[in-house]
Amino acid sequence: MEGLFQPLHLLLIFGIALLIFGPSKLAGLGKGLGEGIRNFKSSMKEGTAAPENKDEQKKA
Repeated sequence: MEGLFQPLHLLLIFGIALLIFGPSKLAGLGKGLGEGIRNFKSSMKEGTAAPENKDEQKKA
């Protein structure tokens, strides 16, 4: 076994996740993960916590 993250393993994991959560739920999970990573990166650049919603961003 050469490694855990081979293409076939990743496809199998994605297929199982698709069966468990369904396409719409999986898309929502991906969107939430992307927003979390984006907020983390922006807070690391600023040195403070990023606002959680758009109303707070407009006030800042």
